[in-house]
Amino acid sequence: MTFQDIFKSSFLEKAVTFSPMDLFIAMVVAFALGLFIFFVYKKTFHGIMYSANFGVSLIALTLITTLVILAVTSNVVLSLGMVGALSIVRFRTAIKEPMDIAYLFWAIGVGIVIGAGLIPMAVYSSLFIGIILIVFVNRKVSYNPYLMIIHCESDETEQKVWEQLKEKVKKSLLKSKTVSTSGIELTVEVRLKDGECGFVNQIGKLIGVSNAVLVSYHGDYMG
Repeated sequence: MTFQDIFKSSFLEKAVTFSPMDLFIAMVVAFALGLFIFFVYKKTFHGIMYSANFGVSLIALTLITTLVILAVTSNVVLSLGMVGALSIVRFRTAIKEPMDIAYLFWAIGVGIVIGAGLIPMAVYSSLFIGIILIVFVNRKVSYNPYLMIIHCESDETEQKVWEQLKEKVKKSLLKSKTVSTSGIELTVEVRLKDGECGFVNQIGKLIGVSNAVLVSYHGDYMG
């Protein structure tokens, strides 16, 4: 064995050539579209707490996916090994917002399309998806539901509360009812009339009502 044999590696012999210009163009486009996805995410976010790290991860995910697909398309043998290697990856982070899943798939999809060399498809489809999300997620809905939590002292007070609700709101639906020694707690989903919430003050002033709370409801309620 000579000194040169020590540094001789079959791994280096299998290295394939690639175009630095193609890599640069693909990564620049991926970064630009990742920024666009991040921008749309900020404009359409309606969750409880905004996470800037998740937005940045969308950019990183687009870049990383593009790099992986570029490597896979350059070598068929590498593509088979990459599939096996990525199949053992598991993510434990919980996705709290349903729309976050759509953005994750969007970033991955854009990275795959760019890595495959279909840059115009990635650009046009991203613009279309972004417009659709901005229009539909940010559209004003006049029938946004709210949750109203009311503490009553007796059955008679509960009856008066329901009479007020039927008169003052467009729609009311009982979500939960808790009876204890301290009284009755009602959790009611309500639809307001033209956004008017003055009825909460009137219900709070009823004799036997200790407090009345109106909160925004996005479908994440757990009784």
